Amino acid sequence: MIAAAWSVYLKELVDALRDRRTLVMVLLSSVAIGPLVLVLISNLVAGIEKRAEARELVVQGIEHAPTLHNFLQRQTYTVRTAPADYEEALRDSKLGEPVLLVPATFEADLARGEPPVLEVVSSAANQRAQAGTGPLLRLLRAFNQEQATLRLAVRGVAPAVLETVRVQERDLADPATRAAQLAIMVPFFVLMAVLYGALNAALDTTAGERERGSLEPLLMNPASRLSLVLGKWAAVTSVGMLIAVLSCLSFLPGQWLLRSEALAAMFRFGVGEATLFVALLLPLACALAAVLMAIAIRCKSFKEAQANATVLLLGVSMLPLVTVFNQEGTAPWHLWVPALAQTTLMGRVLKGEVLAVPDVTQATVVCMVLTAVALVFVARTLKSAALK
Repeated sequence: MIAAAWSVYLKELVDALRDRRTLVMVLLSSVAIGPLVLVLISNLVAGIEKRAEARELVVQGIEHAPTLHNFLQRQTYTVRTAPADYEEALRDSKLGEPVLLVPATFEADLARGEPPVLEVVSSAANQRAQAGTGPLLRLLRAFNQEQATLRLAVRGVAPAVLETVRVQERDLADPATRAAQLAIMVPFFVLMAVLYGALNAALDTTAGERERGSLEPLLMNPASRLSLVLGKWAAVTSVGMLIAVLSCLSFLPGQWLLRSEALAAMFRFGVGEATLFVALLLPLACALAAVLMAIAIRCKSFKEAQANATVLLLGVSMLPLVTVFNQEGTAPWHLWVPALAQTTLMGRVLKGEVLAVPDVTQATVVCMVLTAVALVFVARTLKSAALK
C-alpha cells in the first residue's frame, strides 16, 4: 500500500506542478500580496511620521493672535496660512492637515480674561487630516495650561494647587507584544496561502479527474482505494505547504523594503518565527487538503467543486477575525477550532511567548481527527458505483 501511495503521490505532485499558469497565479496572490500590503502600510506610516517631523500647522487668522503665534514658535512649529478654499480641500482630501481658525477678537478676549473660541476644522472622511487633529488639540491644551499657569503666578498662587493628583501611565506590553500588533497580518496571509495553495490541487485531483474521465481508469488499478486517497492527499498537502513556506519566507526580504524606521525596528519576523509557523500550519494543511478533497469528490465537475468549496473558503478566512474583534483575550474554545487555533498560536509566537505543549497538542489532534474522518469519507466514496 505504501508503494502504491508513493507512486500516486509522485504522479499527482507532478500534475499539480505542471499547471504552471495556475501555480504562478497562486504564488503571486499568496506569496506576493503579504509583503506588498506590508510595504503599503509602511509607506502610510512613513508619510504620517514625515508630516509629524515637519511640525507644520495650517492656521487662518494667526495675525490676530500674536500670543498664540509666539507659543507655537517656541514649540518649534511652523505656521502656514490656510488656503481660501480649505473646506473644499478638506472634503476632497487635497489638504492633509486640519485647519485652526483664530477669531479676530482673540487678543482682546484674552486680555479681558474671557476664553477665546478656537475652531479646529477637519473631515472624518479625510484620514490624513484626522490623524493631525489629535496632536493639534494637545498643542492647544498645552497653550491653555501655560496661560492658566501664568495667570496664577501673577496672582501669587502656586500652579501646583490645581493638581490634586499626579497621574503616571505604565504600559505593561513589552516590545515583542507591541511588535505583534504590527505583524498580526502575517498569520492571516500565511493561512490563506495554505488554503489557496491546496485548493486547486485538491479540486483537480478529484472533481477534475472525474470530469476528464481519468478517475475511472485509475480505480481499475489493483491498488487499494486507501492508497490512492493517501497518495492524492499527500500531494495536495505538499503543494499547500510549499506555498505556505514560500509565503513565510517572502516576509523576510519584505522587511528590507520598510520605509519607516519605527516599523522596521518593531517588526520581528525572522527564520525562527517562520519555522514555527510552518510547524504549526502542517496539521492544518493536512486537514484542509482532506476536507477539500471530501467536498470535491461528491461533485461531477470542477466548477461545481469550486462553488461548494466557497463555503469552506469563507469560513476559514473569517475565523482569524475572531482574534481581531475579540476584546476579552483568548478563550479556551479557540484552540478547538482549526484555523482559529493556528492563528492564535502564531500570534503567541509573534509576541515571543513560549508555546505550551498541551495547546499545540490539542490543536494538532483536532486537525488529525478531521483529516482522518475526511480521508475515510473520500475512500468510501471512491468505492461507490457512481464513480466506477
